[in-house]
Amino acid sequence: MSSHRTPAAARFITGRRTAWLVALVPLLIAIAVLALVPEGERDASPTDTLPAGADSTLAVELADQLPDDEGQVAIVLWTADSGELDQAAQGAITQQAVELLKASGGGGAPEGAPQGGAGQSPVVVAEDGTAAFVALPVTSSSATDNIDKVEELRKDLRADAPDGVTVEVTGPAGIQADIGQVFDGADFRLLLSTAAVVALLLIITYRSPLLWLVPLTVVGVADRLAAVVSTNVLEVTGFAWDESTVGILSVLVFGAGTDYALLLISRYRDELKTTDSRHEAMAHALARTTEAVLSSATTVVLGLLTLVLSAIPTTRGLGVACAVGVVVAATFALVVLPAALVLFGRWIFWPRVPHVGDTVLVDSNSLWHRVGDAVARRPRTFVAGTVAGLALLATGTLSITTGLDPADQFLQRPEAISAAERLGESFPAGTSDPVQVVTRATPDEVLKAVEQVDGVDSARVTTTGDGIARIDAVPDATPGSDAAQAVVVDVRAAVADFDDTYVGGGDAESLDAGDYAAKDRLVILPLILALVLGALLLLLRSVVAPLLLVATVVATYAASMGASWWLFRSVFGFDAMDTGVPLLAFLFLVALGVDYNIFLVTRAREEAREHGTRTGMLRALTATGGVITSAGILLAAVFAVLGVLPLVVLAQLGAIIFVGVLLDTLVVRTVLVPALALTLGDRFWWPRKVSEKVSG
Repeated sequence: MSSHRTPAAARFITGRRTAWLVALVPLLIAIAVLALVPEGERDASPTDTLPAGADSTLAVELADQLPDDEGQVAIVLWTADSGELDQAAQGAITQQAVELLKASGGGGAPEGAPQGGAGQSPVVVAEDGTAAFVALPVTSSSATDNIDKVEELRKDLRADAPDGVTVEVTGPAGIQADIGQVFDGADFRLLLSTAAVVALLLIITYRSPLLWLVPLTVVGVADRLAAVVSTNVLEVTGFAWDESTVGILSVLVFGAGTDYALLLISRYRDELKTTDSRHEAMAHALARTTEAVLSSATTVVLGLLTLVLSAIPTTRGLGVACAVGVVVAATFALVVLPAALVLFGRWIFWPRVPHVGDTVLVDSNSLWHRVGDAVARRPRTFVAGTVAGLALLATGTLSITTGLDPADQFLQRPEAISAAERLGESFPAGTSDPVQVVTRATPDEVLKAVEQVDGVDSARVTTTGDGIARIDAVPDATPGSDAAQAVVVDVRAAVADFDDTYVGGGDAESLDAGDYAAKDRLVILPLILALVLGALLLLLRSVVAPLLLVATVVATYAASMGASWWLFRSVFGFDAMDTGVPLLAFLFLVALGVDYNIFLVTRAREEAREHGTRTGMLRALTATGGVITSAGILLAAVFAVLGVLPLVVLAQLGAIIFVGVLLDTLVVRTVLVPALALTLGDRFWWPRKVSEKVSG
């Protein structure tokens, strides 16, 4: 292609005199921003992860208006290593509890404690004599402060524990602290793991000791810039985010940015085999790659922005943050990366240096050329076989259950969870996580209604002030169980006639999360599909191809969910899927899956103009099969890195995307889509006609 037909922007980015400017200025600006501007900060709210407008959320908001806010409650549990707690141990425990309550400013008897006179012990001793506990308020200014206070409490308790007695901390404060510890230093671990995976796969892909450094550096800077820009955007706009937001953002930026880099470098390598000037070769490669990358990035960004419709504040923030990240990644891939690469000579590809006259990828006898030939001989057979295989895998979705119990949220069980289970062995099962009723009505009347609910072991008014009261009801069902959630439903029915009365607590929040997650899926999933379909309609200016491509994306999602559920149950031992996982998995698989659709079909359309639909699709598969496979394996591996964090929700999300992306790149995009195009012929592009007589 002659240089005068190359867009001016591509010539400027890759020009002999301008490339260094385009490469260095954005990198220097990014480095300056990283040095001068910190990541955005915010104080976490207890409603960040709760659905807006839900009954449990309203309970938390009303409880926050209580004048004597004691913060989160920690439950200190003492258990005898053998036998029962003797009188000496009970005396030492009582003394320890009194001192702790004085230091915290608390002093009220916990649920289940006898309401006695002066000198009454604040410690509740189990009927079997093997355990005792006290409820202790933990007031903290932030999640980090809560972690520090709980860890300090554990350290002090163990130092003063009586001989033969084990002491542990659970309750809401303990669980929150253990969740927070999961993310303590997590950003660095996740970034290091992601960068290591990307570096390894780039080295394997390029088989060069030098080339991988350029895209990894560019994408790495883009990732850090995206973290700063996105969190500051969230801070300014008022969107909520939590510890997992930046981690998922980093994985997405590395995955998407490296995908774009692979596509560009693959085309650049081919152009070097037909063009003497590396500047002209890169300009041509950039011009031919830009449409695919921009179309892909725009679709992904719009898909991510649909999350602002979610009822969960942190999910809305995640959508905005990731949208900003993809914009940054695409910008660096289309501006900084081509300029940086062209600064180096062909030697950067050593030892596989491309030379003019070498066979270009589209004319090679590669693995994907042979796959294309096999598909071309029996396209209908491949369509039927792959569709049947995807349908078989998708049957697993019929048995999926959602909603994780508190004890099942961690890959490695922390102290707060094991202590809560031990607490349930000697006390009513719901002691560690009571149902909380917050009301402006007359407390005694509400308490009477709550006490009459079947399944409530005990209930009492714990806090009052400014016309608001909180009642804690201890259910006799294990937290997270169906029976515990049934108690929540019954309590809500019992207090339904009281004005400004809301029911919260862990089981209520879990129940509401499931209901609102289902509503989110009903709204957001069709919108994502509509956006993806609209983007493909505009890009291809046809009807049949976009409809088929969207159908393959949905089939891939269903198959990956079914296959992953089988893995979760049979291999990893997960009894349920987190309520938020299906939506996020759909978003990432559909939005990122459309990348590979776009990479393939834009090249197929380009080749079809000269060679017709059949040959054009086979040439496109030969040219892009390798890069799509490499990009897919890399993206799958990057999302699998989420498993370095011991939270089940992130492990499940990473596993589903891992399975889905591999299915997409190894089966759907490289076998099913070409087979569909070969079966339909020119009808694949209907109503558009793609031939050498039709201009682009």
